[in-house]
Amino acid sequence: MTTERREPANDADERTMLEGWLDYHRSTLAWKCEGLTDAQLRTASVAPSGLSLMGLVRHMAEVERSWFRRVLADEDAGPIYYGDEDPDGEFRLTEGDTWQEAYTTWQTEIAIARRHAAGFRLDEMSRGRHRRTGERFSLRWIHTHMIEEYARHNGHADLIRECIDGATGD
Repeated sequence: MTTERREPANDADERTMLEGWLDYHRSTLAWKCEGLTDAQLRTASVAPSGLSLMGLVRHMAEVERSWFRRVLADEDAGPIYYGDEDPDGEFRLTEGDTWQEAYTTWQTEIAIARRHAAGFRLDEMSRGRHRRTGERFSLRWIHTHMIEEYARHNGHADLIRECIDGATGD
């Protein structure tokens, strides 16, 4: 698999721009994971952190699910990898955790996120509320937050990938 990344056109309308940057950052995380074995993807490369590339992908599946399904669409979609007993479960990997499962789950959540977002205007408020604060958010805010979330974690992915095999890149 070769991940293709495209920046949005510099003269795109606002929605196209936001969706384009979000897709760009989604693709960047996939690109950072490309060509590695399951064992490498489970490797926590920066001691003492347990952060791994596969853990980041699982985390982003949870983030996509939370913001687009629970908050935006008010869908009753429970967590995938974590729970009350292990709030950071998406980052705790075992030998049985595979890239195929993590990637497929993440891509499924992205597809559902796109479908939900397509039904909202940028300034339209979410149907659901944030589970901790009770706030509602516009789709514009959610898109902007998701771009920030991916960009931050893509920085982590850069460092982890470099530690694994020396690969670097933007």
